[in-house]
Amino acid sequence: MEYTSDTLPMDNVSLPFSALSLCPTTATLFFLPSAYMLLFLTALPGNALSLWVFRRCISSISPIHVCLSHLSISNLMLSITTPFLAAYYAWGSIWSLSGAWCQLVLHGITPVLHINIYISMMILTWVALSRFAALIQNTHASRPSGCTKLLPNTFFSHLKRTSFATRVCAGVWAVTVGCTVPITVYYSVKEAVSVNASARSGCVEVCYSPDVEIGGSLSATFTIPVIILFFLFYLLVLLSYMTVLKHIRRSRRSTTVTTSLSLLGRVLRNIVVIQVVISVCLLPYHIFKPIFLSRAHDLRQLSSGHNTCSHCHPLSSLIELKNCLFLLAALRGSTDPLMYFLLDKTFRHQTLRLFGYDQNNTGNQQMCSQTGSTTKRAEQLQDGNVATATADTGQGSVL
Repeated sequence: MEYTSDTLPMDNVSLPFSALSLCPTTATLFFLPSAYMLLFLTALPGNALSLWVFRRCISSISPIHVCLSHLSISNLMLSITTPFLAAYYAWGSIWSLSGAWCQLVLHGITPVLHINIYISMMILTWVALSRFAALIQNTHASRPSGCTKLLPNTFFSHLKRTSFATRVCAGVWAVTVGCTVPITVYYSVKEAVSVNASARSGCVEVCYSPDVEIGGSLSATFTIPVIILFFLFYLLVLLSYMTVLKHIRRSRRSTTVTTSLSLLGRVLRNIVVIQVVISVCLLPYHIFKPIFLSRAHDLRQLSSGHNTCSHCHPLSSLIELKNCLFLLAALRGSTDPLMYFLLDKTFRHQTLRLFGYDQNNTGNQQMCSQTGSTTKRAEQLQDGNVATATADTGQGSVL
């Protein structure tokens, strides 16, 4: 039975939801906890395996592998938080706001969730743009692409270096953590605890509450530029797809670029996959979030001074929808290892070899343990390698 403002049994104190301003339905109490536990069971081993393959089983690691290993680290952090999210949705309606479990979710889990989403967005965008830039430069149509004139040649040469990819990933981590942590700390310390004031006026002081789920004006204001930045990255990936598609059309007019056509087709396919992943997992949440914040702002103005603690909050359904869309964004943590396996020939080969499915799998365990000690040497060799990005892609380099 779903509790609504009409069906909530206000006189029955035995029910934990009898005095709550948010009335969770089965979507919050059962679906979200089950989905997050499933995410934990799939994302944790999948990303741990991916990180092991990237760091220990691939001897000549490429710049893109460096980026994807950082993405795996971010996804591992996300997967560790999912059991706590499952517990929050299942029991947050009876947790005390000042309790240890609620404080852990507010101060620890919330920053990790937002850091993961935007690190993933930036790394996937960088992967798509770097592959696009490298192949546009090193494949030739009837005339060179105008995109090669927008950036200096030194930039294209740096794209082939693992040290440059490492610095890019370090910058992504620094910017994301530096921008996200202060806002989430302010939210958890200042905005979410405003429930205490409501509790003194008769509301139940619980973790799963409007103030915790909606936040305050500062976090809402900060969300606006973040959403704008997301759509900027989204359009950049879309633009790279359209440019590669246009480049393929020009390349078909030449009779001497059969190999280039094959490489361009492969990159086009992988950019499309990245676009689909972003569109399916991340886009719905970022479309709905400004709508939700606008509705919450309007409602806050209309209900100022009114006590709604004894009834279901009018945004209860929208809050549940927001949480379901956030789950969809987090599910990318389970799909990323599958994306690596399907799109990267080197990763797929090493993964199959690790599990003994390769015909030449003699000593595969020794291979993975020994290559870790030679990773730095391989990176140094690749930093000085003048091979083109086209050749790297022909050898199965990811994306």
